[in-house]
Amino acid sequence: MKVDAPLTSDMEAAGAGARRLEELGYDGAKVAETNHDPFLPLTLAAAATERIELVTSVAVAFARSPMTLAQTAHDLNAFAGGRLVLGLGSQVRPHIERRFAMPWGKPAARMREFISAMRAIFACWHEGERLDFRGEFYTHTLMPATFTPRNTGAGRPRIILSATGPLMTQVAAEVADGMMMHPFSTEAYMREVTLPAIEKGLAAAGRRREDFVLDYAPMVATGTDEEAALRAKEAVRERIAFYARTVAYRPVLDLHGWGWLQDELIARREQGERQPTLTDAVPDEVVDAIAVAGEPDAVVAGLRKRLGGVIDRTGFHVAGLAEEETARLVAELKKDSAA
Repeated sequence: MKVDAPLTSDMEAAGAGARRLEELGYDGAKVAETNHDPFLPLTLAAAATERIELVTSVAVAFARSPMTLAQTAHDLNAFAGGRLVLGLGSQVRPHIERRFAMPWGKPAARMREFISAMRAIFACWHEGERLDFRGEFYTHTLMPATFTPRNTGAGRPRIILSATGPLMTQVAAEVADGMMMHPFSTEAYMREVTLPAIEKGLAAAGRRREDFVLDYAPMVATGTDEEAALRAKEAVRERIAFYARTVAYRPVLDLHGWGWLQDELIARREQGERQPTLTDAVPDEVVDAIAVAGEPDAVVAGLRKRLGGVIDRTGFHVAGLAEEETARLVAELKKDSAA
């Protein structure tokens, strides 16, 4: 099992941060697209490292076109010697329409076409195929030699799609190289909803499970001492309260009979309550099902138990933990969990 850690999006610190993660034995450095573009710090990380994989976790696909994203991903992957893992996500409608001013509609079908269009572009650049992609949402039919990249020795970037619902999960299994499970999930949801949807998508595409990477980094609540671990658990509770208000994540709650939590959180937010008081609505049983909590060694054991034999890639990081302890725990988590 590969183990990743978050990397700062601060461009002044990204290179040194990635080098430290590589020295500690991590397999990948992940940068999220929140208040900064993830590709710029990952470019600096590529320049400062030799082995560690560079993961967008995630880049917002629908904020871009397949061509612009393919070009950015190609350039970074070529510069990094094939180490880019292009994690993609759809985001939600308000952000796509109101923040990015881009079209929204049929997100699963749009994402299938988006990734298929990128694959057609990469086939043009890497295999010399004629670019002739025509879809409902995207059309790419022009690629003069002047605009075709020539530095193709590193191969195509790997594409990993973030998904929660069964439709988007099927899309990932049909057209992507792997899938990132959203951290707002549970072991039961993974086994009862996610894995069957993956198998259905793989079967439809005539693909094998061993050729598909499943990445799941559950929320972790831990710390260097008991007080820090308790603070971390409350931070996770706050994060759960945030995600639980999003309609797209309700199926996770409904599977456990917790749909009432979303109704209550939305109602209280509409009444003017802010995040600190909303957090109080999240019971311990929800936190315990979504997160893995405890001292660092207990968390590693919990992750191995929850993910073993199923998950190919995960994440683990404890702020403030001594480097030798971090390296030990990362090595322990990387062991074959199915053994």
